[in-house]
Amino acid sequence: MTTFDYIIVGAGSAGCVVANRLSANPNISVCLVEAGGNGKSPWVSIPAGIFGLYGNKKYDYSFVTVPQKNLCNRVMDVNRGKALGGSSAINSMVYIRGNRNDYDGWSALGCDGWCYDDVLPVFKKMEANQIGQSAEYHGFDGELQVSKQQDANKVGKVFVAAGKAAGLPENTDFNGVSQLGLGIYNVKQDRGQRVSSYTAFVKPIENRTNLTIMTHTQALDLIISGNKTEGLMVERAGVQQQLSCNKEVILCGGTILSPRILLASGIGNKEELRQLGIDCHHHVPGVGENLQDHIDSMVTVRSSKADSMGVSFKTLLPHVLPAPFKYFLGRKGWWTTNYVEAGGFAKTTLAIDADTDPDIQFHFAPLYRSHRGKKFEWGHGYSVFTCVLRPISRGSVKLANDGSKRNVLIDYNFFAHEQDQQTLVEGVKKAREILASPEFDHLRGEEMAPGEEVQTDAQILDYLRHTATTVYHPVGTCKMGTDSMSVVDPATLKVIGMDNLRVMDASIMPCLTSGNTSAPTMMIAERGAAMVLAEHHR
Repeated sequence: MTTFDYIIVGAGSAGCVVANRLSANPNISVCLVEAGGNGKSPWVSIPAGIFGLYGNKKYDYSFVTVPQKNLCNRVMDVNRGKALGGSSAINSMVYIRGNRNDYDGWSALGCDGWCYDDVLPVFKKMEANQIGQSAEYHGFDGELQVSKQQDANKVGKVFVAAGKAAGLPENTDFNGVSQLGLGIYNVKQDRGQRVSSYTAFVKPIENRTNLTIMTHTQALDLIISGNKTEGLMVERAGVQQQLSCNKEVILCGGTILSPRILLASGIGNKEELRQLGIDCHHHVPGVGENLQDHIDSMVTVRSSKADSMGVSFKTLLPHVLPAPFKYFLGRKGWWTTNYVEAGGFAKTTLAIDADTDPDIQFHFAPLYRSHRGKKFEWGHGYSVFTCVLRPISRGSVKLANDGSKRNVLIDYNFFAHEQDQQTLVEGVKKAREILASPEFDHLRGEEMAPGEEVQTDAQILDYLRHTATTVYHPVGTCKMGTDSMSVVDPATLKVIGMDNLRVMDASIMPCLTSGNTSAPTMMIAERGAAMVLAEHHR
């Protein structure tokens, strides 16, 4: 079968949700196209398995950026999931939605219907909260299971307690009244196993006869006639074929691949398409623009104490060797970790002066992260990662001018705006303030990065230029809105100028949310699927 009512491109955080909702009607035929495999490796389901997923080209696209001109011309990794579940199959599983002002900010930019009061019921509908948190903010009957961590390391609790010395209270619900404070993160897990968009939304219904799942299938470009999308060209095992749609094609390829497909199909800036030798079907200049991500820094400390996770003679017998048995017998031990077990949100001096929401987020890892960039270091320690929540710098995703129409040029343009630089410098200082708390005295060790010699703002900024990276939350390249650079209509998520082509993924966010982006992407898909059903299947 090569003709379907709906073709969904990408089986990630968004695509799996859309496939579930549309195929719930047995009279609708749905095809879900995924370039990766089924993602059923135990290293995907075991939380600690993420250590071996980043950079593994079986599960990770392993994109890289162009040299970042404000970061010493460094080329940076852009890890994105390639399997059923997409990036939700390789991420750290942290469940964060963002705050009220994020979504009210979208509405203020012309995205009517996307304010906080509009999206909160959608989050609640999808959630299966296992923690017993407030029903005002949480749902309990959805498919997406949210739980406490099975066996959080005690050093994470030290980090939370240390926040009080820096004016940061303990926060047990970052999706509730306020984001401010530190806490142990809630995660998308079920009894110690990863919950991805695939396991939550597709695995339980993948035997529906009206749902076709095509893995190891790369989407090439769209087949367009006038304002209509007639289908999709794909490649499978080196053979190209055409998939036809009766109703719509829905792009859920994410912030990197959704604009790539549009540009390859002749939807984008007509002058740039002309230079690439691509016929322009629709002049939509915003395609691939407005790229945003949370730029991230690291403070990492060595410790002689074996309280944290790490491989040493002190931990081989009690923790390292028994870890598989503890996991499979009781869902306990180090294999349950998502590595960034604790974290939270704070205001730098820049945000305090402006009386705004938190402007930085912490991810705390109860282990030593190599100051040399190695995947593994012998011994113990702890690390704080700090990111800029609402960056002002904007980048882009462009097609490479190599004739393939498959390769992309990713330019985050990090630190293009001075305020982003200042915010992250202040963020490093705030992280250090927390680690200076007496709560850490029994674990005190040498700060390996940035290092005790790095103290002034200029020195910290130089350290950041040489080391800062992405926290893997790219959004914005097919933004919704009403201005001249908008790509999709907020009311329908249809690509401007097209009758039956929609985008439903993180690329439509006009601005980054404050926190991890997997849950907001699923919310976008839930709303988008409802739009399709309301239009065609009342």
